[in-house]
Amino acid sequence: MENDQKRPDKLPNCAQTTDHAPSFRAQAYDPIDKEIKEVSLEDYRGKWVILFFYSSDFTFV
Repeated sequence: MENDQKRPDKLPNCAQTTDHAPSFRAQAYDPIDKEIKEVSLEDYRGKWVILFFYSSDFTFV
């Protein structure tokens, strides 16, 4: 990872397109099996993934 001092455009706590997502495990709804399952980023290794995080509440967006 690059040194932040070399990137004046980098904002604190903001992901950049070159950053790697941290490893995680979370509960997620599986629409195929119609149940909540535990997923991890490792489950999608080698695939394109869009991570969406809405921290305020469980309001549907």
